[in-house]
Amino acid sequence: MRKPVEDFEISQKPSTYEAKAGARVGQVFLDATTVSERVSQLGAEITQDYRGRELLLISILKGGVVFMADLVRTIDLPLEMDFLAISSYLKEHVDAGQKAVRFLKDLDQPIKDKDVLVVQDIVDTGLTLHYILRSLSLRRPGSLEVCTLLDRPQQRLVDIPVRYSGFTVSDDFVVGYGFDFRQAFRNIPYLAFLELEPSQPTLF
Repeated sequence: MRKPVEDFEISQKPSTYEAKAGARVGQVFLDATTVSERVSQLGAEITQDYRGRELLLISILKGGVVFMADLVRTIDLPLEMDFLAISSYLKEHVDAGQKAVRFLKDLDQPIKDKDVLVVQDIVDTGLTLHYILRSLSLRRPGSLEVCTLLDRPQQRLVDIPVRYSGFTVSDDFVVGYGFDFRQAFRNIPYLAFLELEPSQPTLF
């Protein structure tokens, strides 16, 4: 069951991580204990729902790796793991200027008849995830569901069925626990707000 972030205490502990890429780690948003407890709850739900079934977890590189590494250790079931890597690009024909998605790394195994759980770091517009789910569904899995650490349903542009959601969050930019800013800060063991340096006027 999805829990809004307001249900959890936000730590005020400042970060000691140095500034990188024109930005620095600011106030802690979700501390390591809060994240760990929620991941354990998700693992318990998944264990209950998939007992006796052939479960395959798929992580989307790179953001979801930290979350999935912790999640699988809380699932008390035999399971398999696999990974996808994707990239967005601009279409050069018909729909000029629109973004499309391509696989940079495909799965290492077939998923036919398996119960597949796609593990995401965050779901916002749902456009990229929609493409991934549509592609995976063509491979005829036994079931296909989504588990995300963070969810921004207010940003949704397509209808995405999210079965397991850690925290419902606002549109603030956060780093840590796999989330990055220009590939920096992924290794921070909690989630924190990002503060820009004067030399970095925008997040993008």
